Amino acid sequence: MVIKSLELADYRNYNSLTIQFDRGTTILYGDNAQGKTNILEAIFVMATTKSHKGSKDKEIVNFDKEEGHIRAYLEKDGVETKIDMHLRKNKSKGIAIDGQKIKKAADLLGLCNVVFFSPEDLGIIKNGPAERRRFVDMELCQLDSFYLYNLNHYNKIVNQRNKLLKDMYANPALKETLGIWDMQLASFGSKIIERRGLFIEQLNEIIYDIHRKLSGGKEEIKICYEPDVCMEEFEKKLRDNQDRDIRAKMTSVGPHRDDFVFMSGDLDIRKFGSQGQQRTAALSLKLSEIELVKKITKDTPVLLLDDVLSELDSNRRNFLLTSIGEIQTIITCTGLEEFVNNRFEMNRVYKVCEGTVTCMNEK
Repeated sequence: MVIKSLELADYRNYNSLTIQFDRGTTILYGDNAQGKTNILEAIFVMATTKSHKGSKDKEIVNFDKEEGHIRAYLEKDGVETKIDMHLRKNKSKGIAIDGQKIKKAADLLGLCNVVFFSPEDLGIIKNGPAERRRFVDMELCQLDSFYLYNLNHYNKIVNQRNKLLKDMYANPALKETLGIWDMQLASFGSKIIERRGLFIEQLNEIIYDIHRKLSGGKEEIKICYEPDVCMEEFEKKLRDNQDRDIRAKMTSVGPHRDDFVFMSGDLDIRKFGSQGQQRTAALSLKLSEIELVKKITKDTPVLLLDDVLSELDSNRRNFLLTSIGEIQTIITCTGLEEFVNNRFEMNRVYKVCEGTVTCMNEK
């Protein structure tokens, strides 16, 4: 699958934009805060229905407008697909595929798989568990519609249970209904735990060799899943912690508290790895994500690199660029020097300045 073109209307700082992408590498360069990342964000929204930043629709629609639009043309095996996305500040988004409206945003997932890599991702190893959970969730939601369904229902139930816990202060009799929520939480949560465990197994099959090559054969890596609670004990733990949850007014048990450990031998890279080790592990993780998408979907994802090259040393940068291979890649950066110096093929180059995008090598 490749993205042929993207059209934006009233999206962030773009009143109107049409841009063509090469099947190989497209580079968007320019100073900071000119709108480069907004283009990558729009692609990510088109593919996943969500912003990689966690922004809401009302935040990505142009400040002066009530609505915005994304249109993308995709191609796979010679067949073109058009995606239209209607963003509204005060309503849910509307989505159409080849002119046919879809009822659920989830129906879009998997049509175009993307891997987004930004400087913030380099901190995924050392930062808090919420970021590691978000990485797993974002990828699994693209790859597995059942996971998305279970995760959405689980999150809704956690919110409803937390509201119930708060309401109990005014109405203690509500405690009698807590067991119903616990059963549902355990049901959806157990499916999430099981799928996350399988996902980590699949990642480990890939990341080991990538990390060995990236570290020059000096280091090995293994990802360990640390579920907050095992499936068999989930409902019991919820019951055992009811009084504590009532006092705290929040749910203290479940996969919303999971974590993932990155081990190099006996070393926990999260806590004791050097910055170099943590960055190498993060890069290995992203490259493994690409390979896993290929393996599961039998298709290549679109790789979005958001100003990440400037954050890597020359060895890691070269490893990343040579690992891209045949993947369609869209890169943002402030300058072209590194690409020129390393004789990296730049199939299509755009300069971005204050929301104006100019092609510098028309074909």
